[in-house]
Amino acid sequence: MTFLLVTSEAVGEGDSELGRKLMKGFLARLVESGEEIHRIGLLNSGVRLTTEGSPVLDSLRTLEGRGSRITSCITCLEHYGLEKKLAIGEPGTMQETVSTLLAADRVIRV
Repeated sequence: MTFLLVTSEAVGEGDSELGRKLMKGFLARLVESGEEIHRIGLLNSGVRLTTEGSPVLDSLRTLEGRGSRITSCITCLEHYGLEKKLAIGEPGTMQETVSTLLAADRVIRV
């Protein structure tokens, strides 16, 4: 099982606008690759990617349509006041994240 762990709405540190552009590009290229991603877990500001108005919803919808299960940390959604704006996937717990990490054959962290 491949688990994509997304811990930020941007790739890397430094310029946040550049980081968001890189995230959009990363997810688009991941979709194009056809790689099977079984689970996608989003933590901290990464949960913003699964909420209304996110620029990567199309990529996430494609991955979900191919069978990826998408889970956004409920504690993180609540912290950012986004629990009612979740547009894709489902809220999840840290226990689910830990269980998935331990069961995964491969973890990709972005």
